Parts: sequence; structure tokens; C-alpha cells
Amino acid sequence: MTGPLQHRWSDSLMNTYGVPGVALARGEGAVLTDADGKRYLDLLGGIAVNCLGHGHPAVVDAVHRQMATLGHVSNLYASEPPVALSEALLGKLGQPGRVFLCNSGTEANEAAFKIARRTGRPKIIAAEGGFHGRTMGALAMTGQPDKRAPFEPMPPGVEFVPFGDVAALEAAVDERTAAVMLEPVQGEIGVVVPPAGYLAAARRITAERGALLMLDEVQTGVGRMGRWFAHQSAGVVPDVVTLAKGLGGGLPIGACIAVGDAAELFGPGHHGTTFGGNPVCAAAALAVLETIESGGLLGHVAQLGRTITSDVEALGHPRIDHVRGEGLLLGIVLTAPVAKQTEAAARAAGYLINAPRPDVIRIAPPLILSGEQAAGFVVALPGLLDAATDAAAADAVSEAATDTEGKRA
Repeated sequence: MTGPLQHRWSDSLMNTYGVPGVALARGEGAVLTDADGKRYLDLLGGIAVNCLGHGHPAVVDAVHRQMATLGHVSNLYASEPPVALSEALLGKLGQPGRVFLCNSGTEANEAAFKIARRTGRPKIIAAEGGFHGRTMGALAMTGQPDKRAPFEPMPPGVEFVPFGDVAALEAAVDERTAAVMLEPVQGEIGVVVPPAGYLAAARRITAERGALLMLDEVQTGVGRMGRWFAHQSAGVVPDVVTLAKGLGGGLPIGACIAVGDAAELFGPGHHGTTFGGNPVCAAAALAVLETIESGGLLGHVAQLGRTITSDVEALGHPRIDHVRGEGLLLGIVLTAPVAKQTEAAARAAGYLINAPRPDVIRIAPPLILSGEQAAGFVVALPGLLDAATDAAAADAVSEAATDTEGKRA
């Protein structure tokens, strides 16, 4: 039951997330069921993680077979799955290079941070609004001051420029710059898309000044935007690219991929991880890549994203401004700050979405989401926005009454 589980969560887990409003018990495909038996259409996918949905037979079978054959071995010993996965990732990238396998996106970005340090140059340029993780190196590159402030001082040398501003990047990158760290699309701050040509300009600027171009594809990679890597539509080749989230289909695995000279900057003893790229998680990741390929999911994701975007904008609802993003990483930009209320109304109606900004709702569903499931959400969306608008008005009345009572007291 949800209530008792929430109490146990509150009493036993560190208060880093608050107490979740929903306790989930099981999932199948893109549908989740909570501890009280209520069903939800999962339009968030564990924050872009469950790319094949829940309980996908290919992932379940791969994990079962690998665990029964060879589980954890540490990186003191070689095994087939992590080698095959690294080869597969380099093949998807289309470049020779080297892969460091780890457990998460923040670890992948931590490895990228250290690769930048190995150039001998002291400065890293990152973007305002960017999010690269919670560990100290990744956090230092995160362009959201409220997340860094409680843990300062940060590792030194990181400077920030406005995201999408080529002139600012041109002015900031010099011969002391080790690397520029960017997301092709900033997901955590509301699916913010840079102007066309931005990544190509970043590639030109970094190449001219001998700096690395590092792209954080933790959220945008592994087919999320209808391509293996989001940057591939820009026609650029980064020096370093990081992956995680969807890579393991629900299991914890990340990757830091380096090409060219950057691939040789780490030597024995420079970096490591105990669990990273273990055979079980690597087998799951291989199953994810093979299923996306064999199922034609890249084309499905690209087309479904276009359909959702056009259908949502065609609603003409007064609370919808526009939709941004691509594939199945979409931000529905609202005309008023009612995203939290919309998230709550959606949850009550059986849809799990996310409100990363007061005026943006984000959807990042499993890549297997069907057209019928997506259409059902679009049909429901006007009602959810109406309910959110009513709830926001009620909240405003309640806050005004509270202020009045406070002044009287």
C-alpha cells in the first residue's frame, strides 16, 4: 500500500528527494501499476532511462542469462560483454576510439572532466543552465548555481557562457581552455534546444584553439531523439561523448567515449570503477542496442515525436505556447507557470509526466510507446491543463487568505 511505504521511506531514507507521491509496484511495457493497483501510462521513463519500457523480454533474458553465466568480475579481468558493448558503441558513433564504462551519467561526466585535466590546460567552458550530475567534478560543470552553492568550493577552472551563444563561446575559449562541455539539448532545465549551427560552431572554435569538444549525451543519446546520438544531426564529431540513462534499459551503466588523441589521455591508474561495465549491465546494454536496431525504433521515435509535437500544438489550448525538442524528449512550453499543477493533474488521471520548470512539462517516455498511447495523452491534455489552471487559481486564493490571516495575527 502506498501510505505505509511512504512512511517507511520517510523514516529510513536520506531526505534527498522528499517523499514520493506514488509508490510503484510493477510495470509492463509503458504501463506502471502502483501499490494500490492504480495504473499509469509512463511518459517519463524513469527520467529517460527505461528506453524499452518495463520488463522488456530482451533485457530480462539478457540479464538472466548473463547472471547465470558470469556476474561481477571487477576490471581486473576481461569478459566478453563489456568488450562487445564498447565495440558496439564505437560502431554507433562511427569513429575509432576508446570507451570507459561506469555506472551512471555523473560518473561518465566525471571521467570526461578528468580527461580534460589530462590535457594540462586549466580551464573548462560549460553552459549556463546545463546539468551534468551531482558528483563534484560533474557538479562543477553544472550551470545551475542553486545546485552548486550548498557544496562550494567547487573544483576550480570552470567558467560558464550562455547556452546557444556562439559569440560568447568564441570569446571564452582560448589557448588555456582544455575543453568545452555542452549538452546537444539541455534536458533538465526544460528541454532547451540551441540555435541551428551551434554545435558546429563549438566544434570549429574548439578545433581552432586546440581544446576538446565534450558532449554530454546522457539524456539525449541511445535513440532518445531518433538517432543513436543527438549530435549526429549537426554533422560534428566530438572528442568526448558521454552516455548513461537509456543505455542499460533500467540497469545502471554509463559510458565515456573518447576519439582521436583524447582517447589516449587516460593510462593505467588514472581512473577506475569497481562495478562499472560489469558483465550483467553490459549484457543488458547490448540487448538494448540490438532491440533498438532490430525493432526499427529510431525511425519510430523520430516519427512519433513529430506526431506528438504537431498534435499538441494543433490543440490550440490557451495554456500551450509551443513544443520544443525532438524524438521522444519533448518540452511542452506553457503560457503560465502551472507545470507543477499539470503534473499533479496528470498523475491523478493516470499519466506520469514531469515539470522541470514552472512553465514547462517534459515527456521522455519509453521508445516503445505506441501511437495509440501517445494519442490518448494528447486527447487528455486539455483537461489536464484546465484542471491545473483551476488548481493554480485555488492555490492563489489560499495563499492570499493565509497572508491576510498572518497580517491579522
